[in-house]
Amino acid sequence: MSVLNSINIIGSGLTAQQLRLDIVAENVTNSQTTRVENGEGAYRRKLVRFEAVSGRDSFRAALARASNGLISNTEQVTPVAGGVRVTEILEDETTPMKIVYDPTHPDADEEGYVELPNVDMVQEIADAMAATRAFSSNVTAFNTLKAVISSGLEIGR
Repeated sequence: MSVLNSINIIGSGLTAQQLRLDIVAENVTNSQTTRVENGEGAYRRKLVRFEAVSGRDSFRAALARASNGLISNTEQVTPVAGGVRVTEILEDETTPMKIVYDPTHPDADEEGYVELPNVDMVQEIADAMAATRAFSSNVTAFNTLKAVISSGLEIGR
């Protein structure tokens, strides 16, 4: 695995966890939003779905790279780094919305009940902490890679 592939893998993890933190921030911001733009009720909590990118090449591609990049004229092989990518941002349809009695609220129904978002602050804090830990792990991996590269350059002196 080349150094640039390692950087790409770490970068994909950093980007994915940053997006996850952005979605958590959006959920917390909209935790009291009772009406969305299109008028379909209260805000629904959003989730991020990740997918691992294996980075495995075919045997032919690996052999071509191993033989100093000599490949046939008809086939171009581009190595895939691997890592993680965001496949979709979806709404949490399984968690029920909160119903609160408040007849003075402008979005209350005829009986005085208001539908509040299905955002649970404890869950959002836990998600934010997990994303922060994963982000920190990627930063640690990057700093370790940087130290390895620096040590390799020192050997050449």
